[in-house]
Amino acid sequence: MGGSCAHRRGAGRPQVLFPFLLLLFYRAFCEPIRYSIPEELAKGSVVGNLAKDLGLSVQEASARKLRVSAEKLLFSVDRESGDLLVKDRIDREQICRERRRCELQLEAVVENPLNIFHIIVAVEDINDHAPQFDKKDIHLEIVESVSAGARISLDPATDPDINMNSIKDYHINPNSYFKLMVRVNSDGGKYPELSLEKPLDREVQRSHRLILTALDGGDPPRSATVRIEIVVKDTNDNPPVFSKDEYRVSVSESLPPGSSVLQVTATDQDEGANAEISYHFRSTAQSTRHMFSLDEKTGLIKNNQSLDFEDMERYTMEVEAKDGGGLSAQCKVIIEILDENDNSPEIIITSLSDEILEDSQPGMVVALFKTRDWDFGGNGEVMCNIERDVPFKIYSSSNNYYKLVTDGALDREQTPEYNVTITATDRGKPPLSSSTTITLRVTDVNDNAPVFQQPAYLVHVPENNPPGASIAQVSASDPDLGPNGQVSYSIVASDLEPRALSSYVSVSAHSGVVFAQRAFDHEQLRAFELTLQARDQGSPALSANVSLRVLVGDRNDNAPRVLYPALGPDGSALFDTVPRAAQPGYLVTKVVAVDADSGHNAWLSYHVLQASEPGLFSLGLRTGEVRTARALGDRDAARQRLLVAVRDGGQPPLSATATLLLVFADSLQEALPDLSERPTPSDPQAELQFYLVVALALISVLFLLSIILAIALHLRRSSSPSVWGCFQPGFCSKSGPVVPPNYSEGTLPYSYNLCVAQAGKTEFNFLKCTEPLHSAQDIVCGDSSGPLIPLQSGNDLTSHPETLTPQAPPNTDWRFSQAQRPGTSGSQNGDETGTWPNNQFDTEMLQAMILASASEAADGSSTLGAGAGTMGLSARYGPQFTLQHVPDYRQNVYIPGSNATLTNAAGKRDGKTPAGGNGNKKKSGKKEKK
Repeated sequence: MGGSCAHRRGAGRPQVLFPFLLLLFYRAFCEPIRYSIPEELAKGSVVGNLAKDLGLSVQEASARKLRVSAEKLLFSVDRESGDLLVKDRIDREQICRERRRCELQLEAVVENPLNIFHIIVAVEDINDHAPQFDKKDIHLEIVESVSAGARISLDPATDPDINMNSIKDYHINPNSYFKLMVRVNSDGGKYPELSLEKPLDREVQRSHRLILTALDGGDPPRSATVRIEIVVKDTNDNPPVFSKDEYRVSVSESLPPGSSVLQVTATDQDEGANAEISYHFRSTAQSTRHMFSLDEKTGLIKNNQSLDFEDMERYTMEVEAKDGGGLSAQCKVIIEILDENDNSPEIIITSLSDEILEDSQPGMVVALFKTRDWDFGGNGEVMCNIERDVPFKIYSSSNNYYKLVTDGALDREQTPEYNVTITATDRGKPPLSSSTTITLRVTDVNDNAPVFQQPAYLVHVPENNPPGASIAQVSASDPDLGPNGQVSYSIVASDLEPRALSSYVSVSAHSGVVFAQRAFDHEQLRAFELTLQARDQGSPALSANVSLRVLVGDRNDNAPRVLYPALGPDGSALFDTVPRAAQPGYLVTKVVAVDADSGHNAWLSYHVLQASEPGLFSLGLRTGEVRTARALGDRDAARQRLLVAVRDGGQPPLSATATLLLVFADSLQEALPDLSERPTPSDPQAELQFYLVVALALISVLFLLSIILAIALHLRRSSSPSVWGCFQPGFCSKSGPVVPPNYSEGTLPYSYNLCVAQAGKTEFNFLKCTEPLHSAQDIVCGDSSGPLIPLQSGNDLTSHPETLTPQAPPNTDWRFSQAQRPGTSGSQNGDETGTWPNNQFDTEMLQAMILASASEAADGSSTLGAGAGTMGLSARYGPQFTLQHVPDYRQNVYIPGSNATLTNAAGKRDGKTPAGGNGNKKKSGKKEKK
């Protein structure tokens, strides 16, 4: 049904790529496929087999997704047959309107590979529209004096169809006066005309009625009809006549719009319509027609707008009188305008300096203006003045010209601009005036320094703030404008070190926001002061300073630290002895703790977390004092353990724990067996720690054995008898148990297991102790002149497997008196002075003296019981070094945030040393550490 340049595809697939590409290029550049269909085809009608015309089989068309596309999709492709189908109603008149050729452009799209083919569908017209007239009736009037042969044009009919289906001919019903003539236009359009066959006679027939029929060329043809009524009018043989050939009138320019100005009159001797006269403007300017209106029936002239003598002094117009027959006559109308004082004076600014420096001197010319009044005579004479409350005045320069000058000091910060009103008044009656307002802006000068909103700033910043956070903002205002009012901020001084200032704070130069460069610590820095400067950008620049004091607030970031009870120098725990006869309320000991925070964060409270006998002891909530709550019973164990928690008052609170070992005994000799014989209540956590320590010790022993074995093999290869002589069993001797005969106040509370290298060996002295050590027993291997090696945690002989021996229980005779033991501050007598070791060096020195005393005890130079209060130290350290010279290291402990100082209530409470050495501090053995 349509031609195509499509190439039919062969049955087999091309085996070579080039022919396939050649086929694609051939299809891309070939002529479009053309189809022709009549309009108004039913939906689903077949236009043509598109797949066949493209050279595709039905299977290929479906596989390659053959489809069509257009702006308005009126067609579709049937994938089963490859036919191009009508999808929607096709109306040629709606789609192509008046175009002769109606063609629809489509694109056929296939994929794999993608290709596009052009399709043209020509829509043929059918006779689906009948001719149509615009009106149902046509009314015509013809004067009876019209001669024969005159033609009267008629409105044609319209038909949206084209070619043969359009209008073909016109017909009228037969009559004796009129004949229908059809005129063909250059574009083929046909127009009907009536031709008068003979003169009309109104007296014989006043009207004629005809029926006009229009036919198209369809098969069958369609038609339309319209009725024509022709009215015959009487002949007009008398024209109208005006009463005057020229009308003249004078009116004031103040005449309101819509007022009557003049009325013209004309008469006609004819009768009927020929005597009906209408008035019209003729040969009159368009501006005059807008200014005045003419009543067509009465001839009355009115003004439509306000009259203005200054615009037009005189209006001239021609008026035409026309009767019903078309005859007419003309006359001339002149309207003169009289002047009135209706124009206010005008003020014209010829020169203006709208920006004035605020430091301008008086007399500077600001503006130059003139006045104008369109009126004449006294109505046009003008006077000018301004208000008196502005620092300006005017001078008359020349004819109608004036100067506006400054007449006082200007201050932009008080009045940034002035609205000066100039009033002009004429001398008319009544006088008219007008005014104009000019805005004069005062330009800024840098005459104001920045001013801070506050004379000083105080900022509270909590410690541990995030670095980079803003802690404050200072703000300074400068009433100047532009760079003169642009304020930048900087730090010019501080009580911090200049080199460290940048690491603490910084300030934003634009916003004045002060940023913390680091996290503040209340315990290190509680307050500092900055001097900030605000500086404008003027020339010269002005500045102002302000102080900013930063107070670093405290946060609960420090947990309480327990000062007492503390571990001994060797890592062992201290214990307190309590008399068995202690009454309820007896002060046993005191837990001493401090907190580095301040205020409520340093308020400490003491709580019992775990106790061997919950009801046996009481703990002071705020004091930390441990007192007996009841008397010791027969069933109560002699050894008690309290786990105390120390909490601060922060939110959330932080805490620390302390373990108190309490032994009920009347003497130290009685307390030591309790410590060694009675097993400690099983604690799952302690057992777990014990197993971990044992495992670590075994690993260390295996490691040391490996090292010793490697050294032994190396020495064996060297075959040095002097080296192997150290490993003989005779080199390690033992001594019997040595117990000081008397236990007096101030004796050393340690027992030492010592192995001393044998003298005379030049290279290595290996120690080997084969006998187990018993309680309260000192073992010395070899000559006592060798170095002393105390068995202490971290540095003792437990690091060597061959020297591991059971730890002996502590010496039972070294204890402080009740007035001297660590407790609340102030327990010692006023004459007991000295300082407790307050650093690691002093502590190590004290430990060295204690070890030296033990060394002297081993070689017989001194005894452990050398005297009360001497701690067994030799004379070279001075007999005056007694325990009384070891002060309570908890004295005068200051708790931050409180004005109280911990005082030793023990001395005030007891007043004397209890019998049996109660309250002595002892070091527990290794079993207690578990």
